[in-house]
Amino acid sequence: MSTDLQWLLLRKNNSFIVKRLSEGPIFSREPANLTNVHSHKFSGLANSKTIAVVDSPTGVKIVTRKPNASPTSVSKAYATTVIRPRSGGRRAAGVAAGIAKRGYRPDLRAAAISRVSALVAAQKEPKASPPKKVRGSKKQL
Repeated sequence: MSTDLQWLLLRKNNSFIVKRLSEGPIFSREPANLTNVHSHKFSGLANSKTIAVVDSPTGVKIVTRKPNASPTSVSKAYATTVIRPRSGGRRAAGVAAGIAKRGYRPDLRAAAISRVSALVAAQKEPKASPPKKVRGSKKQL
């Protein structure tokens, strides 16, 4: 089945659609949707080539669908790349850009980089805040 036909069947009715306002934007909670926008370009269900950036305990996981995978195979159809948190944000962004750029889905390159950098920033431990300094001359009674 073509991806256009899949999108025509899925665009009105699926369980991932999020409508907050009657005239507002329509979002999507699909697993492989990088921008959470309900459109054919970013759909993780209606495209044969998808990029999913997922948070995992070992780092950031990038999952792509193999181009020549059989439609009936499920687990063997996906290739997984794990980026360790010690590697740093620049390396993680470079790996995501390389996966998207290599002829796979170059149109999703910016979205993949932004999702990876957001996950890497969320995994960092926050810095301890410095102690509050007393301003002015405060005399104790």
